[in-house]
Amino acid sequence: MSAPVVDRVLRSVSDDSVVLANVSRRRFLKGMSLGGLVLAVGLQSTARAQEPKKYGADGMPNGWTDNPLAFVSIAEDGTVTIVCHRSEMGQGVRTGMPMIVADELEADWKRVRVAQAPGDEKKFGNQDTDGSRSTRHFFEPMRRCGAAARAMLEAAAADQWKVPVSEVAAKNHEVVHRATGRRLGYGALAKAAATKPVPERAALRLKDPKDFRYIGKGQLKLVDAADIANGKAKYGIDTRLDGMLYAVVARPPVLGGKVASVDDAEALKVPGVMKVVQIEPSPPPAHFNPLGGVAVLARNTWAAMQGRQALKITWDDGPNASYDSTAYKAGLEESARKPAKVVRNDGNFDTASSGAAKRLTAEYYVPHLAHATMEPPAAAARITNGKCEVWGCFQSPQAARDLVAKRLGMSADDVTVHVTLLGGGFGRKSKPDFGIEAAVLSKAVDGKPVKVTWTRDDDLHNSYYHTVSVEHLEAGVDAKGTPVAWLHRTVAPTIISTFNVEAKNEAPLELGMGVINVPFAIPNIRIENPEAIAHTRIGWFRSVSNIPHAFAVQSFVAELAAAAGRDPKDFLLEVIGPARVVSPEMLGDTWNHGESPERYPVDTGRLRRVVETAAREAGWGKKLPKGQGLGIAGHYSFVSYIAAVVQVAVDAKGALTIPRVDVAVDCGPTVNPDRVRAQMEGAAVMGVGVATLGEISFKGGRVEQNNFDSYQVTRIAEAPREIRVHIIPSSDYTKPMGGVGEPGVPPIPPALCNAIFAATGKRIRRLPIRDQLTV
Repeated sequence: MSAPVVDRVLRSVSDDSVVLANVSRRRFLKGMSLGGLVLAVGLQSTARAQEPKKYGADGMPNGWTDNPLAFVSIAEDGTVTIVCHRSEMGQGVRTGMPMIVADELEADWKRVRVAQAPGDEKKFGNQDTDGSRSTRHFFEPMRRCGAAARAMLEAAAADQWKVPVSEVAAKNHEVVHRATGRRLGYGALAKAAATKPVPERAALRLKDPKDFRYIGKGQLKLVDAADIANGKAKYGIDTRLDGMLYAVVARPPVLGGKVASVDDAEALKVPGVMKVVQIEPSPPPAHFNPLGGVAVLARNTWAAMQGRQALKITWDDGPNASYDSTAYKAGLEESARKPAKVVRNDGNFDTASSGAAKRLTAEYYVPHLAHATMEPPAAAARITNGKCEVWGCFQSPQAARDLVAKRLGMSADDVTVHVTLLGGGFGRKSKPDFGIEAAVLSKAVDGKPVKVTWTRDDDLHNSYYHTVSVEHLEAGVDAKGTPVAWLHRTVAPTIISTFNVEAKNEAPLELGMGVINVPFAIPNIRIENPEAIAHTRIGWFRSVSNIPHAFAVQSFVAELAAAAGRDPKDFLLEVIGPARVVSPEMLGDTWNHGESPERYPVDTGRLRRVVETAAREAGWGKKLPKGQGLGIAGHYSFVSYIAAVVQVAVDAKGALTIPRVDVAVDCGPTVNPDRVRAQMEGAAVMGVGVATLGEISFKGGRVEQNNFDSYQVTRIAEAPREIRVHIIPSSDYTKPMGGVGEPGVPPIPPALCNAIFAATGKRIRRLPIRDQLTV
């Protein structure tokens, strides 16, 4: 996820003056192959006075840039290299971003190469790859980037032919003179184009979408697909540097704990172990800094692991030593059953509820979750001549750059962060604690390169966990079972506790994830938020608080439908109400995923459409064999609208299988529909895992799960047999885009549990399901 880096200073990029230079491509891309003359840029920074509230990319740290000189280089042989400034973790951004540029540039995709940007937001704009916003924030800037580069090439060709620029046009990697048919390839024009001024934005000629070659077609393969398939792709864990040492760290098993004493004598006897180094803990709030602990440095990872096992450490567990998930759940439930801080209050819930024909109450529980990326956190660092280089699987490379610099006491200008492919991210790798560890250890061995590898146990024991929550809902219904009063108390430790240990209430960004902004046509709605104290690190996870909120809201709607004897789909549509456009501010949502409430209002017509589409495509209402059922859920998140219908089969012994999932998605216009489908498919599998298996629990302040034997993820046998994705078409690229990477997850758990009720009559209110169906 999956939210902005909270403690970074928000600032936007001004229209800085541009310094043009011709440099070799090798120098520009720092050692990559293919020489030739290229376009290069330097930006002169200027101070900016305080400005009105900004939205979208404007509101992100360091904003955006559309300068082609930062993103495009052309070699003499015509090879076009496009820099991708976002991190690739399977979502396809290293294909999607360059695709946008290439389309407007009229580049032949076969002659395009993609280079990964280092962490440098002054040059590239915001690089936080979370919040499902890369494409919606950079679609227009990347279009302008490509169009500007195209215009510069056209201007260079017109000068060479001594004709008006209006007589020439770029087409498929060449500039053509219409009157004579003369042609010049991009490589032949690169040097001259580099001397041309970047066109003003107002003067740019963007393509008519009907002329797009790549955008919206879904026909291009991922640029990394072949390397990933054949094992050539390089992830953070694959980094190798000459003379590198390998490290693992014994970290405090309890948040806030520290080393009381350590005996490293036996560890130093392990063959290959070179040194044992204590890492100083970070005082609370630790933000994204290391927890501290004891590192073992060795000639290989295995030796480092054996050395760590030989350490004799006594831990001072600190103030969170009594953290116990069972007791904490009971405390959350107690809080959820009492009046609390009111965060939205429409009408009068008490009056309407007391006068209702019937009142219904339900509580739902979602535990802590771990990201469990297939590639655990890993980073390497070295320090040479007062400058630090870091390699790693970072979702937020600028945060890594800034925090490494702060920890080492150097300027961020002296830190270079190289971004590798990420073997999964889900928000965990937005937190660069593992990169800081590598830099600290390199400093401890006089700047030698050191790679820190987290094992799976490390990953599960010391993560930034998805929050744990209890959702308490009450409704008053009329004689027909229609809700006239709605109360939702959501209680969970907040992400903000990672930055402020005193934070006890969910932040606006968490409340704006499907609880405060529920767009139901119910006249009396009250939302309350009791306090909860965090006892472990809380971080964003794919879809963040949308997961517990959607699970509770969509499950409760289905419960109300069952109580009224109504069809769940029809009842859900009735609760959503007629198609209307509602300002998020009218719902009490001041966050709105960071987007303008005018440009991104809540559109219940779009929510209705995805519900209707998913139901229709799934064959809603069809007769199913005994033990099978359909469940439905719809949710608005990351300014997209998603609905899911899940078909389940539960046998006589309670074994659960999922024959089919249908997902309808309205994310506005799409750049790469193939990736939209892939993200929805992956979200469906992940949502099934959240619902059926995922749970991190604590006892004595320690995580009880160690590896995939106890923290299970969905395997092929448990995955849906068939996933069908139905994209609501939109070819109007003037309309705002929604997110794709995260919003597919939230509807899956409630749709699955609603389907189980349809199949068995058993209502699931506590996740994970695990053995709740076992007879």
